[in-house]
Amino acid sequence: MLTAITRAVSPAINRCELGYLPRQEIDYRLASQQHREYEDCLRALGANVISLPAEPDLPDSMFVEDPAVVVPDVAVMTRMGAESRREESESLARTLAQFRPLRWMREPATLEGGDVLRSGSALFVGQSARSNAAGIGQLGEELQPFGYTVRPVEVRGCLHLKSACCPLGDGVILANRSWIDTAPFAGFKIVDVAPEEPRAANVLAIGDTVLIPECFPSTARIVERLGWKVQTLDISELMKAEAGLTCSSIFL
Repeated sequence: MLTAITRAVSPAINRCELGYLPRQEIDYRLASQQHREYEDCLRALGANVISLPAEPDLPDSMFVEDPAVVVPDVAVMTRMGAESRREESESLARTLAQFRPLRWMREPATLEGGDVLRSGSALFVGQSARSNAAGIGQLGEELQPFGYTVRPVEVRGCLHLKSACCPLGDGVILANRSWIDTAPFAGFKIVDVAPEEPRAANVLAIGDTVLIPECFPSTARIVERLGWKVQTLDISELMKAEAGLTCSSIFL
């Protein structure tokens, strides 16, 4: 059975890190409700959701994707580019250690899981404001013994690689080409987001269903025409913290 690890919204979310969006007041109650609806959606799609309690002193801690890169063989605990977030790795590691052996990144590496897109044994890793060359190199060193390859991807104009592209399945990637170098994805079919929806590439594919924020209806229609089932979710309050649909869960 598919297992998803999530974490409740921190009551300190208004102190979250921001890279590319202006700060807006976040309604904590509404953000928490939207996150619970996200978890309910994962359950409805067949996932066993392990919902961890909120971390009151860690504003970004609901974004469990970033502190770890998890593959079937191992979990690599990252050293996040946002220094204020580094305590999140210790907190999440206590749960992940029940499922995977752990490896830890070391200074000067920085890397966040939102920069990692996995397709089979290949991991595409964004070289971004949050993930540096040392981090990409260390991830490759940790995963090479298990048969994985790591391929750097230039990221520009957005927070993480998966802000700009996400896999739909069957060798298809939904992308905003203006934010990434697409050359490393040779061999994949790249589908463009709607031009008026530049942030729409962060989607979450589970089986034959693709979850898309409901504020991106044009991109949802593009994906639907490709043959996927589309389910939309309202994450508008969470998006004020630069949330996407992939960053709030880790799948095992």
